[in-house]
Amino acid sequence: MTRYNAEISAGSLMPAESRRVAALLLTHPDEAAWQHAIELENILQKKTVATARRQSRLIQRRLGTLDDEAWQMITERESEVVNQLLLAAAVKHSQLLGDFMRLVYANRQRRMEPCLTPLDWHDFLTECAHHDAAVTDWSASTQAKLFQVIVRILAEAKYLQNPRSMKLTPPSLHPAVRGYLHRHHETYALDCMERAQ
Repeated sequence: MTRYNAEISAGSLMPAESRRVAALLLTHPDEAAWQHAIELENILQKKTVATARRQSRLIQRRLGTLDDEAWQMITERESEVVNQLLLAAAVKHSQLLGDFMRLVYANRQRRMEPCLTPLDWHDFLTECAHHDAAVTDWSASTQAKLFQVIVRILAEAKYLQNPRSMKLTPPSLHPAVRGYLHRHHETYALDCMERAQ
């Protein structure tokens, strides 16, 4: 079993699409109902069926790490709560993202260094390769795409000012999100998200 995978490169937090998928998941659809909603109703409003399938699959896998309570919050709550829950789901789905937050982002924060840099990513991947040899098989373009998506995720969740500056702006974890993660004993997600504050 590999520790890291490149699946996160398929998309950032996608809050609007994730709200729609969360609402669909709350109906506990079978395969036919899922396919109908994604491909025929085009609930994600994508130009091609292939894009809708790819993004819905990623969102489904991320949201599948949560439960009905979180899905309900994602469909109903304000964007701060939604984005933080989506970040928690992304961290649970991708240890690459979680470890980057826990090790690189948190270290920058602790040393009071204002920004992330591309060198951080290079050093992090070198370290990852010691734990999972599959990382060395990723092409340069895959590595670059992964960094781009992780930076975009952190910007969407307000951990970075924007993808260009990569300036650290750690938010406070919303009480509703912290409460949910505590109740469900999500220690890894909490560690990643709170250490980076």
